[in-house]
Amino acid sequence: MKSIKILGLIVMFLAGFSCSKENVGSSSASSTDASGSTLRVLTILTEDFETGSKGSYAAGDVTLNSGVWNFNDALIGTAASDAKNGLQSARVRNSGKLTMKFDHATGASTVTVKHAKYGSDASGTWQLWYSVNGGTSYTQAGAAVTSSTTTLQTATFTINISGNIRFEVRKTDAGTNRINFDDFSINDYTGTNNPVPSLTSISPSSATEGAAAFTLTLTGTSFMNGSVVNWNSIALSTTFTSSTHLSASVPAANIASAGTASVTVFNPAPGGGTSSAQTFTINGVVTGAKKFLFDATKAETAGNADWVIDEDASAQRIPTPAQSTVTSSTPETYWKGAISSWGIALVKAGETVETLPSGTAITYGNTNNAQDLSHYDVFVVDEPNTRFTAAEKTAILNFVSNGGGLFMISDHTISDRNGDGWDSPAIWNDLMTNNTMQNNPFGFSIDLTNISGVSANVLTVSSSNVILNGIQGSVSQLEFNNGATITTNTSANPNVQGLIWQSSYTQSNTHVMCASSAFGTGRVFVVTDSSPMDDGTGAPGNNLFVSWTKYSHAHLFMNASLWLAKVQ
Repeated sequence: MKSIKILGLIVMFLAGFSCSKENVGSSSASSTDASGSTLRVLTILTEDFETGSKGSYAAGDVTLNSGVWNFNDALIGTAASDAKNGLQSARVRNSGKLTMKFDHATGASTVTVKHAKYGSDASGTWQLWYSVNGGTSYTQAGAAVTSSTTTLQTATFTINISGNIRFEVRKTDAGTNRINFDDFSINDYTGTNNPVPSLTSISPSSATEGAAAFTLTLTGTSFMNGSVVNWNSIALSTTFTSSTHLSASVPAANIASAGTASVTVFNPAPGGGTSSAQTFTINGVVTGAKKFLFDATKAETAGNADWVIDEDASAQRIPTPAQSTVTSSTPETYWKGAISSWGIALVKAGETVETLPSGTAITYGNTNNAQDLSHYDVFVVDEPNTRFTAAEKTAILNFVSNGGGLFMISDHTISDRNGDGWDSPAIWNDLMTNNTMQNNPFGFSIDLTNISGVSANVLTVSSSNVILNGIQGSVSQLEFNNGATITTNTSANPNVQGLIWQSSYTQSNTHVMCASSAFGTGRVFVVTDSSPMDDGTGAPGNNLFVSWTKYSHAHLFMNASLWLAKVQ
């Protein structure tokens, strides 16, 4: 039997102090000061689920030592497989709940809950929620908890709220696996004032009007469970990560129009207060041409490659003849580069193209760089053959996070054209796994493979996908001549989406040939062979393919380009 679990009494003994029970299921210590006023030292309410009886999962109230609780898809477990401290514990399945139907009048500083998975069931997740208005509405306390062992573990939540409060335990994984709960304890609010939060940065800090909903990450100090992020003084759905990090969900309606928003963090009473503000900028949609920047800083013309839109001896910033002279009948041979067809097609679509020449810098937010990524809508990198520096990785990820489009092109493994020990699959994977911002930010990795063939294995449900069925036409096939494959990971980024797979393979997270994703308020498209956009035009002596006009390659890459630029 449990050793006085319900009492859970912590008492400070001084001469003349006397103790008295607050109510059933709790205990308190008190004393009197010099004036004879009673001083409450500490109260702990603990529920051990030893006295109740409920043998079915049907929703119903159960009278326990602490008071009446509602069990929804939950029962009192007494089986050998129930994890328990004593003879009984609560057992919850599906999306079940354990809800206090009474208030604890003296607030809560912390709450502890013992939990474990039931028997041989799979692991499960759950959350603690609290209400300060008699159960009318609830707020989540802390982060979700995973129960993964059959041994009772103790989860501790910091609450620091005074006055009437009640709690609810919610199983959140919705599976038939079961979770046991025992020894639910509320420690009284002790009277310590909450701190005033300090907000030092937000990410992203800008978006383009009309963009989709996104998650805002906030960095600062003195954040707490119960902190609320305010957007122009209106509360957002906020998740507490740590005392220095919060995240908040920003709905699309908040960035529907150009302007600025004031972002603050509020800590509730007692004490608490509002942080200083950070400004979020909502950029207006630029009418007219979108600006595409093609990279030539990463040895894109090394060896037999020629991945530039124009090269008159070398790739210059502005292609010649001037793109203002391009007409609907201009041939791709107007410019000299293996991807000149792509550049000419973008100009014919009303967009603007430039090259970032070899020897220049990839930056974001550098006002001294005329070709800083902040001046462009889409950054195209076709088979890089030298690694990105740490600063360049940060620049690229910030560019995407703040609304830019990144067109990533890889090639097969062991395709190191300049002999520096790095090929494009390794270089792209290095960007995504070895940076200072986030591991696997886009939700995919490039496999060290080498494949060839024509595939019509296009995403089955694709009628509404503008990359596969956009204003440039529909996509039916993709040919690889020695390319790699992609593995997607929706746990790393739920926005990642495979678009075309190798022939005869299941449309899963492997054997992907091209994919799309989103990061922050920006977009990403990746394809893992450089030959499909090759038009055969390039420097003398290079062995190039004529592939841009084959199958539906032009449709795929133009649709992807315009999607990245948020034209469609």
